Amino acid sequence: MTDANAQFAALADPTRRAIFERLMKHPMAVGELAEGFDVSRPAVSQHLAALKAARLVEHEKSGTRNVYRINPEGIATLRRYLDVMWTRALGDLKAVAEATYQRPRKDRS
Repeated sequence: MTDANAQFAALADPTRRAIFERLMKHPMAVGELAEGFDVSRPAVSQHLAALKAARLVEHEKSGTRNVYRINPEGIATLRRYLDVMWTRALGDLKAVAEATYQRPRKDRS
């Protein structure tokens, strides 16, 4: 599975995506992330493990806490994938538009 596939799969889960979006604001410890979610702290840790495996987040130990943050390299991978897809889609749109364009006819009255 490519990194982009793993990243999309990781972000497909709504809770995981919400955790990721909270980390986009600023780095947080697991306990802080768990606040406000209807899942247990161990469940949040499992979601973070999935995001880490997809290279979307990284963490470092700060005393007894694990502080998670967005992984810029993983985001760059996802961005490159989306850029390729967007460029391809725009190219396809241009080809269809050019193929179906009809020049106005001169009035022959």
